[in-house]
Amino acid sequence: MTDTLTTDDLRSLAERAGRELEDAAPLEILKWAADTFGKRFCVTSSMEDAVVAHLASRAFPGVDVVFLDTGYHFEETIGTRDAVDAVMDVNVITLTPRQSVAEQDAEYGPKLHDRDPDLCCKLRKVKPLEEGLTSYAAWATGLRRDESPTRANTPVVGWDEKRQKVKVSPIARWTQDDVDAYVAEHGVLTNPLLMDGYASVGCAPCTRRVLEGEDARAGRWAGRGKTECGLHD
Repeated sequence: MTDTLTTDDLRSLAERAGRELEDAAPLEILKWAADTFGKRFCVTSSMEDAVVAHLASRAFPGVDVVFLDTGYHFEETIGTRDAVDAVMDVNVITLTPRQSVAEQDAEYGPKLHDRDPDLCCKLRKVKPLEEGLTSYAAWATGLRRDESPTRANTPVVGWDEKRQKVKVSPIARWTQDDVDAYVAEHGVLTNPLLMDGYASVGCAPCTRRVLEGEDARAGRWAGRGKTECGLHD
């Protein structure tokens, strides 16, 4: 187990695994994470789809699936979370910010997401995740290299310097076609908004449908000069 490993040990472990597992299948990568970290490993999901959660449930039945409820989600996203919790062999854990939307509005003014989206993301996503991941040594994401230029170099296993944890991205090498094929083969739950013109689903005030020819992340914070919420940069 990894309980006695130092931060430097974990960093070296992540870098070595990233090299050794680069060509491995997602399920193999997740089995490595489960075997290495046990209950100190979790999956995070935005509930855009449940592909990584489904893969992780096969590698590690009962795995913790962490979801950030920002208070700004589409109803469809909350519905997807509830469905995943009901039908998959996972333990869904919902994290919430310290302040409700109303409390944040009272302190910072309404529609902070329009005036300072970076601060809004920090308060409603980044800080809650940092606090929620405290007991874990490693976490998995659904990042893919084909989603946007900012994600093109995502390692399948890497080191999360910000949180000092091992970060696993088992489907980093997959394309959208690979995701679609897995969803079709296994009947995986997906957010209904993906069938309604949304290619990437975040908070409702900062997400729009994408136009033909745009990359999958173009509908997030459109017109704001922002491409990431801070969880992965």
